Amino acid sequence: MADHSSPPPTDTGTYKIRVTATPQFLPEQSDSEEGRYVFAYTIIIENIGTVAARLISRHWVISDARNDEQEVRGIGVVGHQPLLKPGERFEYTSGCILPTPVGTMRGSYQMEAEDGTTFDATIPEFTLAAPRVLH
Repeated sequence: MADHSSPPPTDTGTYKIRVTATPQFLPEQSDSEEGRYVFAYTIIIENIGTVAARLISRHWVISDARNDEQEVRGIGVVGHQPLLKPGERFEYTSGCILPTPVGTMRGSYQMEAEDGTTFDATIPEFTLAAPRVLH
């Protein structure tokens, strides 16, 4: 029986990366009267494949409750381009600011395996929500 507690891995043969996200609302940095909702999110990137791979870049799509989308692209994550050997994981925390109390984030990491193969690791969509907003 499959374990459905974590998102499915990106699977292209031996290149398997699992990405999980844990979002958190930061009320002390937010101001609802100003339309400023600040969120942190912790990402865990796990190499569950058989080949070492380096995270080269990222692509995020951030949506707010008005369905306005912002795309963010950049090299690495939090100043790093981690090399993950099979079984290794990399964890980091970052954040974003939304003009609405609810939104979503999704995207991908562009990876390069030790053998030169490039592939995308999907970041499954997750919800950003201030408490007492979603029922």
